[in-house]
Amino acid sequence: MKNSFPPSLGNRLTSLPDSLYREVWPDPLPYPRLLHWNQTAAALAGIDAGGVPPDDLAAWLAGNRPWPGSRPLASVYAGHQFGYFVPQLGDGRAILLGETSHQGQTWELQLKGSGRTPWSRAGDGRAVLRSSLREYLCSEAMAGLGVPTTRALSLVDSPLPVWRETEETAAIVVRMSPSFIRFGHFEWFYHRNETGHLAQLADFVIEHHFPDWQGQADRHLRLFAEITRLTARLMAHWQSVGFTHGVMNTDNMSILGLTLDYGPFGFIDTYEPGFVCNHTDSQGRYAFDQQPDVGLWNLTRLAQAMSPLVATEELKTVLESYPAQFASHYLDLMSARLGLPPGRKHVGVILGLLELMQANQLDYHRFLRDLCLFDAAPDASNHALRDQCIDRAAFDQWASGWRTALAEQAVPEADRQKRMLASNPKYILRNHLAEEIIAAVRDAGDIGVLDDIMRALQHPYDEHPDLERWSEPPPPGTRIELSCSS
Repeated sequence: MKNSFPPSLGNRLTSLPDSLYREVWPDPLPYPRLLHWNQTAAALAGIDAGGVPPDDLAAWLAGNRPWPGSRPLASVYAGHQFGYFVPQLGDGRAILLGETSHQGQTWELQLKGSGRTPWSRAGDGRAVLRSSLREYLCSEAMAGLGVPTTRALSLVDSPLPVWRETEETAAIVVRMSPSFIRFGHFEWFYHRNETGHLAQLADFVIEHHFPDWQGQADRHLRLFAEITRLTARLMAHWQSVGFTHGVMNTDNMSILGLTLDYGPFGFIDTYEPGFVCNHTDSQGRYAFDQQPDVGLWNLTRLAQAMSPLVATEELKTVLESYPAQFASHYLDLMSARLGLPPGRKHVGVILGLLELMQANQLDYHRFLRDLCLFDAAPDASNHALRDQCIDRAAFDQWASGWRTALAEQAVPEADRQKRMLASNPKYILRNHLAEEIIAAVRDAGDIGVLDDIMRALQHPYDEHPDLERWSEPPPPGTRIELSCSS
């Protein structure tokens, strides 16, 4: 059954200790304008906004009108930022409206950019259109790629001036997630020596997301093991699609293994393992190739926070399982991209491809997409690779092993190509594309472009002949650096 707009909301977070949250009402956003409504995300939550005038819809989605049943809250948490513990962080510009349910799934709705909270520190609690567009588009792009992520319901802007590096204008994204609980929430209670509240938080997560474990003596160990598995899976997805988060602090890590908080993210263009998308990360702590290890480092901090609930040796055993879990997920994903069966059998083919791509500075996304139409016959001319600048002898040597692996399956060539096309996206939200969309919307007032780009990003494996230009790699020499305000 669909929820009419606006749906009546509950707020289960209020069952947790009140030291974890404060009631905060959004600051009114002047002259809100609905830039985009994401019907795909709305359908997930069963929200029907049909017939609601755009101005009224914008007022609700900006937080200017109270939602039925809502008790807006902002949450506090701790976290390790770039390796250093910060005892108090929190929702500095996010306000949780509450949650709604549809077809057995609960979705929390959160305003991002709706004004100051008790944890805004020196910030204004606002988000600018530039960064809001990036989060709105990328959360849906990741979902289209099959990567676990929070979702974006809507994007509203306003002429309200906001100062970042320069004067910009304000915007608000309504984010959706089954939960916004982070590793940092556990760290908050642990470092305050509030073991009872820590257990209450763990049981809250189990009750709402893993109810079959309720009342079991080992439920907290099971919870940590599941968070470890989900994090390993998430890291494998990021590496497979060439995504770099940019700020992998523990306060940006979801306990459900979701991509959370899109700041200075970036998809690699040429295959560059050491790619850093955040220019403030001068040490490269969160470089593309460091993400799997950082995932483990963050889980170790979570293990420390859960140590009052689970024996240290049991936590250590779970952590030791992480590398194998990551490798298994990653090899399965990459095998699918090469038209191969899951498992470790063809790890040499996968690693050989990555070495080839790095040595030849190949475009990661385009090259893999071109391989979908590669002719596996030994004497084929392979026109699919005609635009790639590649050491052909090195490629032929690698391709010989790949052909052998493909031949073992005895799958018709047309079927192999079809399967690979379903695993290798044509449309990726590269940084140059995001900048082009920002310019079109913010500077040229072209709101219609959002419908086109969302269609490509939500269905990135399809051809979309009328959107072909969105699949182009960046011009040579293009390198866009981003900051945390991006």
